[in-house]
Amino acid sequence: MSSKDNRRRPDRTPEEKAKLRSIRQQFQSARPTPEELLKSGDVAEFVPLGDYLSLREAVLALKKQREQRGLSLAAVAERANMDKAAVSRLENGLQANPTIDTLNRYAAAIDAEIVWSVRAK
Repeated sequence: MSSKDNRRRPDRTPEEKAKLRSIRQQFQSARPTPEELLKSGDVAEFVPLGDYLSLREAVLALKKQREQRGLSLAAVAERANMDKAAVSRLENGLQANPTIDTLNRYAAAIDAEIVWSVRAK
């Protein structure tokens, strides 16, 4: 069974493609450290892997709740006042850094809530 990539590829000019190719080659040869990337200004900040995985886990839990309630993407998008494509990107991990407001609106749209807690390490 083959898996087809259904994501839409952006239309890029030959100049944009050349610039991206150059950047890719630069990073493959130089292999800059996170500190070097931050210092260069090419990256504003990094999200620690654990934080990213926790976020993905929470979003997957929201998606599971949506599916258990029999709600479509379109229904959630309408209830949350969001674009259907934005809801899809959120659920599929293509929106790597959603706002707390976005997550709360999604949760409210499926009649759920996000519970935040702080605990000592």
